[in-house]
Amino acid sequence: MASRMALQLGPHELQHVFSFLEARDLLRAAQVNKVWNEVSMANELWRQLCLRRWAPCKALPVVLGTQTWRQYYFCRSELEFRVKSGRPQDFICKAISGHTGTIDQLAYVSPHEYRFDEKARSVVCTVSSDCTVRAWDLQEGTEIWSSPVQPAPLVNLVAYPQLQLVVTVDTQGLIRGWNTDTGSEWAFFSLPTSCFSMEACDHPEGSFLLVACAEGNLYTMTVPQLQVVSRVATFPHTPVSLTCSPDKQWVLVSAQDSDLGPKAFYTQPLLHPSEDRLPASATLPIRLSSRACWAPEEAARLMVTHRDDSGVHLVITTFELKANKSRDRVSILAQQLASFPLPDTMTPHLMQGHGSQVILLTSGSELVLFNIHGLQLLAFQDHQRPITSVWVDPDRVITAALDLSLCVYVWNKENTSPILKSCYHLLGGSHRWASGFTHVKSDSRSIAGVEARSTGTSILRSYCYKVQLG
Repeated sequence: MASRMALQLGPHELQHVFSFLEARDLLRAAQVNKVWNEVSMANELWRQLCLRRWAPCKALPVVLGTQTWRQYYFCRSELEFRVKSGRPQDFICKAISGHTGTIDQLAYVSPHEYRFDEKARSVVCTVSSDCTVRAWDLQEGTEIWSSPVQPAPLVNLVAYPQLQLVVTVDTQGLIRGWNTDTGSEWAFFSLPTSCFSMEACDHPEGSFLLVACAEGNLYTMTVPQLQVVSRVATFPHTPVSLTCSPDKQWVLVSAQDSDLGPKAFYTQPLLHPSEDRLPASATLPIRLSSRACWAPEEAARLMVTHRDDSGVHLVITTFELKANKSRDRVSILAQQLASFPLPDTMTPHLMQGHGSQVILLTSGSELVLFNIHGLQLLAFQDHQRPITSVWVDPDRVITAALDLSLCVYVWNKENTSPILKSCYHLLGGSHRWASGFTHVKSDSRSIAGVEARSTGTSILRSYCYKVQLG
């Protein structure tokens, strides 16, 4: 009787019932009869499935393009399977050359990485000691454009994919903005001294550029115009580094190995400076800091590596930042949440955060995971030589090393142990011609590694996942 009643339901009633099903159940329902098949193909049903599965994670935007929601669901599911499996047949690997110097930094500039129609592609920009910035199509393994040779070697870049903009800086402090589609120059600004750190800030009020120069000043600039909004003296005549919080509401300014504690600035006063008041900041009660990272799933949780009071042992301390706003001023509170000493055998040189509790450290060829209270969760020794770069996103961790390999790890999202699983290696070129990987970055469809050559140059190696476009 129940089956007869189900068969008598109209299309609207069926679609309401089907809205509670998962994908495999919808596929089974499509085999019952012609009416059920037509209803199970409804775009709205597959839209709900996509949004339930992927929209809650802000790092994984849903961009439909010219596909149906059903096509999008299967393309993205196929991609996730290939990312986890790492079979040789899942990749297209290319060696991409063009720079005549070393590549010092790279960034993805593709505006919609989770797109699977005919416009889907992965594009990166690189800067090099050969005084050029270049854009590359990783799937095709080709150069899209190259800038004219600049007056000095380029050492850093940041990307604004939605604005089709990449910003570079050279060894003399000359900042330039470039259109990522055409390579044409948009604007430039010359710092009085060299640049030590640069961060893209996609703030709710708009996109900005944060720059720290050798004289210890923090510049806030509009993009793409590169006009100075504010300039703040942070650590006078001291090179500093910057790191922005995931929500871009905070920026940490650190003086490397200084007795002065790092300063946490609230970004809103940097964007709207007052003539009679310095931007709100708080100095963290630590000294000799060396590394810092943010917890991606927390608004303002900061983990900092520093020396203890004796100046001998390394410690990681976690702070929660809060901004108390009144009518005419903002005050900053840095509350310590946890602190723990690192083993004396560890000398961490790279540090990243995951979720709200996990800290990833690299020491030599080892990757180690702690929680913020000091419990060691996992340790991996999958490389034969030191790790040079690490990429962390909500799905994966990728490490690059001087042994000419990339190691890919996948997060276990089912809250079971282990929380991170070592999955597979990707190999570079011949040890006869290359000295190892120096950088690694990734988007949803590809991995890009910079391979240093024994000739003093660098090439790109791309590993693109094969996905049938809808």
